Parts: sequence; structure tokens; C-alpha cells
Amino acid sequence: MGGRRAKYKQPAPAPLQEPNPDRPSSKKLGKRKANADADLDSELAQPPPAKRTKEAVKASGKQDGKKGKEDTKKPTGKSQKDDETITRSNGKKKKKEEELLEVESSGESDDWEDVSDIEDEDEFVGSLCDLDSGHENDDDFLQGAPEELDLGSDDEEEVELFPKDAKRRPRERRVVVVSPPGSDEASTSDEEGSESGGERITMANMEARSRAIDEEAAREAELDLEEVQNAAAEEDDEDIDMVSDDEETKGEPFHLPTAEEREEEKKGVADVHVVQKRMRYCARVLGNFKRLAEEGRSRSEYVAQLISDIASYYGYNEFLAEKLFHLFSVAEAIEFFEANEVSRPVTIRTNTLKTRRRDLVQALINRGVNLEPIGKWTNVGLQIFESTVPIGATPEYLAGHYMLQAASSFLPVIALDPQPNERILDMASAPGGKTTHIAALLQNTGHIFANDATKARTKSLAANVHRMGCKNVTVCSYDGREFPKVMGGFNRVLLDAPCSGTGVISKDSSVKVNKSDRDFMLLSHLQKQLILCAIDSVSPESKTGGYFVYSTCSVTVDENEAVVNYALKKRPNVKLVDTGIGFGREGYTQYRGKIFHQSVALTRRFYPHVHNMDGFFVAKFKVEKRTKVAEVDAGVDTVTRTAADATEDKRKIEEGKRKRTKTKGHSRHKSSSTK
Repeated sequence: MGGRRAKYKQPAPAPLQEPNPDRPSSKKLGKRKANADADLDSELAQPPPAKRTKEAVKASGKQDGKKGKEDTKKPTGKSQKDDETITRSNGKKKKKEEELLEVESSGESDDWEDVSDIEDEDEFVGSLCDLDSGHENDDDFLQGAPEELDLGSDDEEEVELFPKDAKRRPRERRVVVVSPPGSDEASTSDEEGSESGGERITMANMEARSRAIDEEAAREAELDLEEVQNAAAEEDDEDIDMVSDDEETKGEPFHLPTAEEREEEKKGVADVHVVQKRMRYCARVLGNFKRLAEEGRSRSEYVAQLISDIASYYGYNEFLAEKLFHLFSVAEAIEFFEANEVSRPVTIRTNTLKTRRRDLVQALINRGVNLEPIGKWTNVGLQIFESTVPIGATPEYLAGHYMLQAASSFLPVIALDPQPNERILDMASAPGGKTTHIAALLQNTGHIFANDATKARTKSLAANVHRMGCKNVTVCSYDGREFPKVMGGFNRVLLDAPCSGTGVISKDSSVKVNKSDRDFMLLSHLQKQLILCAIDSVSPESKTGGYFVYSTCSVTVDENEAVVNYALKKRPNVKLVDTGIGFGREGYTQYRGKIFHQSVALTRRFYPHVHNMDGFFVAKFKVEKRTKVAEVDAGVDTVTRTAADATEDKRKIEEGKRKRTKTKGHSRHKSSSTK
């Protein structure tokens, strides 16, 4: 073709000029700059290399030269397929190798730039299809040059400067020695191991080593037994040393006062420190009387002195101090008197008729009250630690959501275990804590008769009943001894009998001085009358009930076990059953010469120094139907008629007839003589 088209036809493309290695293109420069930034970051992240010796520098220079040549070949020979598809001229390779050698000889670290130039040139030789087919992962292929850059070569060369055996020697010196600790063999084996390199554990020495371990274990067990025995002996020695120290500090040996000296001391004011030290001394002597007692002094003298000191130190009269002292051991008695000087925790009972315990807890916490549950034995009790508001004047209290009640007052109701729709009598109910608790357990079903002998106290009882929302309670005021005649046939009866209050001394300290022997006699007599009337008020034919609970806030035996034992003797149709309370101490079956029925052990005692609550006593009876076979003999024991009793009765009847006949004959003879 010719003409105008031929005139303006585009000529053939001119051949590409060879790139100047000294002045790379801007495109290549950008790529080298990116690679250089990445390598700079990696170099900064690595720790600085250690100092190198001159020989190492020379050796590294030679190796760098060799590696530079290998690096120029690696990008083009990464895979065999690339070598086959990409064609290169031998002339270009020689020139590039010479340029690389010149750069290496000049000492510059730009050999990686030349490598990247080679890669860039190689990318334009051949077809792109060959590149795609030869490499599955394009990213790895494009980033080939940075991957081949090994900046850790210097570190590897530096590691080679150290001897290869330096790290292996400590491992070779380790010796495994199996021997009992602290034994002679252990020390000898360590010395031998350090000198000769140690012995290995083999089957030959394994048996000997295990035998040595067993012997050492037996030796240690003997030493432990000796230590326990020595510790017990040292405690006794410490007691003696403490006594001697007290004597030395005072300057004169301790002297136990006589009865006359004790009476003279009572006339004046005793020193509190002297009394306290003497209490400690007497308690220590009574704990180990044989070793620590003075010669010629009896145990009763030490006991009398200790009781006198307790009475003067804690403020009791000697009668009550002695009565309470004999309930416990010497050490526990002092703990009991000490616990009575500390007030018990403030506790409240949740009214389940109006709220739940979790809701009440949240409401009180929001008002700044610090509290927690009393224990696992009750699901309605809460213990108050501190409060920013008066506990007895909160809106929740006025709304009847809880009742201020001692933890020990929960126990009789728990033992009573009232069931819905039952008819229950509370013989001494004021101020209403137990009555409202029973109503909550009944869920306002059934009927509760809340009685109290003091009419003035029924006002507070009625107020609490209304505040707590109890709708099944009838308040009345009768003498408890009249109740079987007034009303009877109850399913369950609760009697929290009036008592001396020896369990609540921390609340009422006047008990310490205003109780005498006559008070205990009158109270126990009243309690015996009330317990019999309460038993008679229970219906033995009740299908769900027939139970009676007796409780007091006293710890004396005269008001508790003695009264229960009296009821068992007087009413043969009742028996003691388990209270259902999971803690507490068993009642006494014998006390200071008095022997009670074995079932009295089913009763429960609670002490302030043990359970951190007021002293309390709880007993639960089961009332059964009376039988005609059994008879009560003057209120002492149950007597059953037997064959021997029948013969004895016949003999007495015959003797009575003879006496009558004799008297009749004598009277006839006398009348005839008079005539």
C-alpha cells in the first residue's frame, strides 16, 4: 500500500537501551526504597550484633563475596521451570557478575539492589503466562529478593566463634542421684558425683537405694513421734515456768489464801490485777493438779478460791458463780463467764408473709446496712453487723417485713415444726416473736392461740401480730396452769417457760446479783406445773401433731433437765424425741449425783461461748394415748401389776383381817367385864 497511509505509518519499535546500573530508573528506585525500609525495620528489631574479631571480619568478607554470587543466581534459578522458559544471554550474565564483584570489593552493602535489578530485568524477558504457570503463589515470587536477604548470617558466624563443646559440657556434668534427703549416702554420692562424674542408676544399685529410702522414712516417723511426746512434755514444763515467772516477777512465791484471809480480803477492795493473775494460776493448777499443786492444799481449796475470784472479777454473787461454774470444766467455765461480758450479734427474722429474704437484703443494703445470713440452719435469719439507720425504725420494719429477734428464739419454733391447718397454743407468747414465726410457717392457715399471763404484755404482742400481718392469731391472757380447763385439744403446744435468765446475762446484767437459791426453787416448781399443763393440753389423737416443745433461756440444770425428767415420771404417755436441730450440745443425763432418764440426751443446750447466741435449752415431747395397764405411783415411778405384787397384796389383806378380829375380841371382852 502506498500514498498517504504509507507516509504516516508508524515505524518499527527501536531496540531498548541497556539499563545503566549506576543510575537505576525511578520505578526500580521506588521498589528498592520499599525493600530497604522493610529491611531497615527488621534490622532495628533485631538485637545489635556482638563485636567481631579481625579474623572473623576477613572470613565474613570472603563468605559475603561467595554469597553475593550465589544470590545473583538464586532469583533466576528459583525453580527449574523458570530456567527453561526464560532465555538469557551469556554476555549479559558475565557483565552483571562483574558489576556485582565490583560492588562487593568496594565494601558497600548495596548488593541487594543489584539483585533486585536483575529480577526486574528478568521479569520483562519471556511471557507473563510462563510466570503465572511456573509459580502458584505470586506474592512469594514477587517478594523473592527480601526473602533471600539473610541478615542473621553475622549472628550465625558469631556463634561459630565460640567452641561447640561449651554448651554441651554442663549437660554432661549433670548427675542423677537417688538417695534419701539428709542421709549420709546423699552427701557421699554428691561428692563422688562432683569428683568422678557421678554414678548412673542401674538395676544393681536400685534395690539398695530404695531400701535406704524406706529406712530413712521409718527413721523420720520415729523422730516425729518423739517430737510429739517432747512437745507434750514441754507444755507441762511451760506451765511450771510460767508459774515460776509469775513468782519471780512479783518477787515472792505465789501463796494461796486461806479461808480466813479470803474473808478479810472481801472486806476491802481487791486489786483487779492480783485477782486476774490468781485466777490464771488457779486454773493452771486445777488443769494439772498433781504436778502444780502446793503441798498440803486440797483441790477444793483451789476451786473455792477460783469461784471467789470469778465472783469478784465479773460481778456475780458467789451462789450464782458457783452454780454456773460447776456446769463446765475449769477452762470452759472461764470462757463462759467471759462470753457473758460481750453482747450477742443483732439478728432479725424475715417475715415470709410479706417479703422474701433476698428482697429484704437488697432493700436494707440500699439503706446502708451491712448484713449476712446467720447460718445454714435457718433460711429466714439475718445478722446485722453495722447500719447507718436505726434497724428498729426503717420503713421495712414498720411495714412488717422483718422482726428484731434473737437467733436463739428461732430454735423452739424450728423444733415445733408446725404444719398448715393445725391448731397451736403458745402458752407464754409475749412479745410475739415465736407466735409470728409460727404464723409465717403456717402461711396464715390454721389457728394460733397466743397466751400470756401478764395482761400488760399482751399490748406489745397484739401490736406485733398486726404489724407482721398475721391473720390467724387469737391473743388471750390466762394463767398457763388453767389452760387444760379453759381450752385443750391442740395439735401442738409451745411453752417458752419463765426462767431465771442465766442464758441472757449479756442483755440483763442484773441477773448476776439478784438471784438466790429460793428463786431457783420457786421457778423450777412453777415450770413443773406449767409443763404438766402443757402436756395435758395436747391432743394425743392428732393425726399430724401431738407434739409439745419446752424451752427456756436458762442454762441451769434445775430449770431444764430436772423439769424434763419430772415430766417423764409424771406423765408416762409422753416420750422425748429428736428436736430436729442440727447443732447444739446434748442434755445432761447425770449431774452432781443426780441421774436422769437416758432419753434426756435428746434435748439440746446452746451456749454463748460455743454457738455465739444466748444460752438456751430445747426439748421436744411426743404425746401418746394413755394405757390402762400403767399406773402412776405417787408421782414417782410407773408401777405395773405382776403376780408377785398380787401375792403381796393378799398377804397384807390377811394381816389386816387378823388385826381386825383381834381388836373385835378385845373389845367384846372389855364390854362384858364392864357389864
